[in-house]
Amino acid sequence: MSQNAEKVLDHFNLFREPEYTNLFENKRKEFEFMPPDAQVEEVREWVKTEEYKEKNFAREALVVNPAKACQPLGAVFAAVGFEGTIPFVHGSQGCVAYYRSHFSRHFKEPTSCVSSSMTEDAAVFGGLNNMIDGLANTYNMYKPKMIAVSTTCMAEVIGDDLNAFIKTSKEKGSIPAEFDVPFAHTPAFVGSHITGYDNVMKGILQHFWDGKAGTVEPLVRQPNESINFLGGFDGYTVGNLREIKRIFGLFGIDYTIIGDNSDVWDTPTDGEFRMYDGGTTLEQAANALHAKATISMQEFCTEKTLPFIAEHGQEVVALNHPIGVKGTDKFLMEISRLTGKPIPAELEKERGRLVDAIADSTAHIHGQKFAIYGDPDLCYGLAEFLLELGAEPTHVLATNGGKAWEKKMQALFDSSPFGKNCKVYPGRDLWHMRSLLFTDPVDFLIGNTYGKYLERDTGTPLIRIGFPIFDRHHKHRYPVWGYQGGLNVLVWILDRMFDAIDANTNIPAKTDYSFDIIR
Repeated sequence: MSQNAEKVLDHFNLFREPEYTNLFENKRKEFEFMPPDAQVEEVREWVKTEEYKEKNFAREALVVNPAKACQPLGAVFAAVGFEGTIPFVHGSQGCVAYYRSHFSRHFKEPTSCVSSSMTEDAAVFGGLNNMIDGLANTYNMYKPKMIAVSTTCMAEVIGDDLNAFIKTSKEKGSIPAEFDVPFAHTPAFVGSHITGYDNVMKGILQHFWDGKAGTVEPLVRQPNESINFLGGFDGYTVGNLREIKRIFGLFGIDYTIIGDNSDVWDTPTDGEFRMYDGGTTLEQAANALHAKATISMQEFCTEKTLPFIAEHGQEVVALNHPIGVKGTDKFLMEISRLTGKPIPAELEKERGRLVDAIADSTAHIHGQKFAIYGDPDLCYGLAEFLLELGAEPTHVLATNGGKAWEKKMQALFDSSPFGKNCKVYPGRDLWHMRSLLFTDPVDFLIGNTYGKYLERDTGTPLIRIGFPIFDRHHKHRYPVWGYQGGLNVLVWILDRMFDAIDANTNIPAKTDYSFDIIR
C-alpha cells in the first residue's frame, strides 16, 4: 500500500494511487453494472439540450437539489440571537446534528443546540416524556436564561402540542414555572429555513409581549423613539450586524437589534469557552414592544413577524437585503425619516467611494450575464446591485420564493434597460438551474457552495455569495449590507471575473496576449 508511516498521503493524492484506481475500476465493472461509456456520454449530452430542459421544467413530483434548507435550521438561527438562550428542538438527535454541523461548517464556530431525542417509541406514544426530561436536563446542565423550543417532522406528524407539553413540564417540576420557554411549530416538510426563522422570531416576541402563553398579563405598549431592527436569516450576520451597529451609531439613535447572533458565531480563542455570547437581552426583547418602528432587512424572511409587530401599534419597514447604492440609499433614508436625523456626512462619503469604485470597474462588468440563486431577499438585493453595475441578472432562482417575490423581481427587471432579457424562477431547484446554464448560458453564477457542482458541469464560473459557504473560509465576517458591504460584493465579483480571464489567457504564445498585469 502507498500509505505507510514513512509516506503519509492526504486524500487528495491517496485515492489516485494505483491500488485505489484499480479498486474503483473493479467495483464499477463487477458491482455497479454501469452502462457503456458511449451510452453514458450520449445521455450526458442529451441533458444539455432544450428538449431535456422542457421535460425538466415540466416535472412536478420531484425536487432535485433544492436551494433551501428546512424550517428548524432557521429556528435555531433565530433562537441563538438572544442572550443566554439555547435552542431546544423537539425531535430526533439526527436532525439536530444536521443543524449544528451546518452552522459550524459555515461560521467555523461551535453551535449549541439540544434535542428531545425522540425515537420510535415517542413516534408511537408521543414525545411528552422526552419533553419533560429534555427540558429538565437542559435547564440543569447548561444553565440557560431562556430555552426556545421548535419542532421537527416527527413531532409535527404525530401532532405534539408544544404549549401543552411545556406547561405539563413546568407542572412536573422540569423547569421553574416562571422560566421563559417561548415556542414555535416548525414542520420541516413545508416552507424553508426562512419560514422557521420567521415562526420562531414571532414566537419569541409573542411570548414576551402577549403574556407568556397566558401566564402573566400582556405588556402595555408605551411608545418611545427607539428603532427595532430585524436582520432575518443571513449567512453574513457576523459582518452585517456589526456594520448595522456602526451605521446606527453614526446616526446616534436608540435602537434594538432583535436576535443579535453576531457574537455567538464569532467568539475569540482566549482560553474561555462561551456557550452563550452576546445576544439581545430578554429585557430588550420585551421592551422592543415600545419602539417607534421596526425595520426588517428581509421582507420575505419576516412575513409573519412584521404583521405581528404592526398589530401592536408600530410602523414597520420591509427591505430586501440592501446591497449596493440604491438599496443602501433606501435603508438610510428610512432611518432618517423615522428618526428625523440627517444622514451622517461619513456615510455620504462612503456612498461616494462606492460610486467611484463602480466607475473604476464598470467597463469589466457592463453587459456581463449572471445567474443567481439563493433566498428571495438575497436574490433581489444582488439583482438590484447587478443592474446598477450595468450587468444582466439573466436567471434569478429561489426555491423558497413565491408569487409575491416573483412579481417584485419582475418589477425590478422592468425598471431597468438591463433587465429586459432577465427572468425569475420561483419554486425551482438547482437541477432546473443546470438546464438553464446549458441552454441559455451566462458568464457567471452567483450562489452558495453547492454551485461548485454546477460550475464543474457547465463551466460557468461560480462567485460564492449566500448560505452556506463551506469550501471557503471567513466570508461571513465581512458585511454585504451598506455601502461598505456593496464594495465587498463588488470586489468578490471582480476577483472571480479576473480569475476567469487569467485562466482563459495563460497559454504562452497562444492566448497570453491578454494575460495582462493591469486589469
